[in-house]
Amino acid sequence: MKMINASDIGYWLFTKASNLHLINGELPLGTAQSLGIEDLKGMVIGEWEGQKLWLVEEQDNDQRDYVGLRDQLSLPEEKFYLLNRGVEINHFFKTHKFCGKCGHQTKQTEDELAVQCTNCGYRSYPVICPSIIVAVRRGTEILLANHKRHYHPNGGMYTTLAGFVEAGETFEQTVRREVLEETGVQVKNIRYFGSQPWAFPNSQMVGFLADYESGEIRLQEAEIHDAQWFSYKQPLPELPPTGTIARKLIHATLELCEAESKTKQVENNQKGSPNVSVEK
Repeated sequence: MKMINASDIGYWLFTKASNLHLINGELPLGTAQSLGIEDLKGMVIGEWEGQKLWLVEEQDNDQRDYVGLRDQLSLPEEKFYLLNRGVEINHFFKTHKFCGKCGHQTKQTEDELAVQCTNCGYRSYPVICPSIIVAVRRGTEILLANHKRHYHPNGGMYTTLAGFVEAGETFEQTVRREVLEETGVQVKNIRYFGSQPWAFPNSQMVGFLADYESGEIRLQEAEIHDAQWFSYKQPLPELPPTGTIARKLIHATLELCEAESKTKQVENNQKGSPNVSVEK
């Protein structure tokens, strides 16, 4: 980051952990002088509504009001991901002021997004933590879990299973391990679905679909309050917000459940009507 000039203009992203400062629901817009921030540090991280988007270095004594990044899930993906970028970059600079190798102070490099030790020259780059998230299907049912952090006496949110990738592990191995650890279920036919940056504070959610192979639900009670198989036909519990990859995984799996049901119905009709011919 560099010192902001009074004449610098654009939208301004103030972050505090995974929270943002908004004015009437919008990012502040104007010159640095008009916002009184010309004595702070910042950097351009992208474009917002045709203007530069500046990330402002987090201040310890900041008295501005902040809202959660999750509250912005209704934004178009491109905008939501840009806000994630700002949160993650701020987290990187905030947690890498000193060298992890020798302990001396670092400074931002000029040629790339990194910090370099002023003593030993060791460079550090933004840390991105990969995490899998998976929706599991058994025929016309989907496996959903109520994590302890989502539980409340009226039920709480049910969602897909997720977990961080461990060292030396493939994404597919993580999927198998996390599902087995949290629910006692074995899965197969694991396939990639999509991904989503998730700045809480620096995760990258890598989504998968998987099919049930074997096992009965056995909860990892330290993390999971409840887990159940839900038919696509039955009313579902509270689900993750629209815009999350979890909600997209659930929607895609329910579509697969419905398709499976229709296929079985056709097969049953054909078995019951031996004289019915099928056009090719």
